[in-house]
Amino acid sequence: MAFHPVRDTGGRTMGTALQPIELPDWAWERAEVRQALRARDMGAVFRRVQQYAGASQARIAAAAGMTQARVNEIINGRREVTRLDVYERIADGLNMPDDARHLLGLAASREKRSGGAAFDLAAFPEVVRVYAAQSSAAEEIQQQAREAEELDVLAVRGLGLIGLNDSLLRACLPRDQGGKGLRVRVALLDPDSDALGRRAAEIGESAESLASGVLLAEARLRELADSCDIGVWRYAMLPTWRLIRTDTTMFVGAFDSGWEGHESATYKVMATPHGPLYRGFRRMFEAVIDGAVRTV
Repeated sequence: MAFHPVRDTGGRTMGTALQPIELPDWAWERAEVRQALRARDMGAVFRRVQQYAGASQARIAAAAGMTQARVNEIINGRREVTRLDVYERIADGLNMPDDARHLLGLAASREKRSGGAAFDLAAFPEVVRVYAAQSSAAEEIQQQAREAEELDVLAVRGLGLIGLNDSLLRACLPRDQGGKGLRVRVALLDPDSDALGRRAAEIGESAESLASGVLLAEARLRELADSCDIGVWRYAMLPTWRLIRTDTTMFVGAFDSGWEGHESATYKVMATPHGPLYRGFRRMFEAVIDGAVRTV
């Protein structure tokens, strides 16, 4: 990308405008940035670039091959971007990662642009980050949970996630003002099901011990019923996926013989206009709830 020199009112070249714009990876993953990209709201995108990269209007103008006056008009809603070539210049100038480009409706930077719409849609990535285990993702999960309006959890016993005072999500739940609008749904493995016995054998634990953990988590979650919009369900199938959903972001791990869910690699999955993963996992969770028994 060639950066165009921008001059101030005295005709002097502004050297800082030539500096490339680099947003941190997490900025492109912010919900408000992704929403602005989906809506092709370049004014909102530019404002976030100012916020997260500290870029001036002059630097944005240089990066996107525009005048500073045009950038100002876009930021203040007096002009919209509608041309594909301008979106391409902006994406290149802001060094957008491929996932951000896809949300904007553009092909990935490394792809040939002649692939056509079907090729582009097949390339929409939803897995935006992979963590070695839940512990690596803990800080981000907690941040997302504190800002969420909806929180879904699919677990086995849920003690490490939400059942105990020091569990991952417990401190993120509001305890006053009627839950501050946060809706929480938790699905736990039925302690009386055959599936629980199979899962206990898989991890080398007695069925009695695993069942007591589920019952403890359920009792501790019941304590939150007066201060949080919370529901707890018991499902009876052998668990495969461990899921935490915060609005349009999911953190997904897998259960398997020999390891528990928190030990699995954790995939950060975000909703995209055409991707199947987020929608598929959400559909799965709703199906689990529909076939489960509510206890709280």
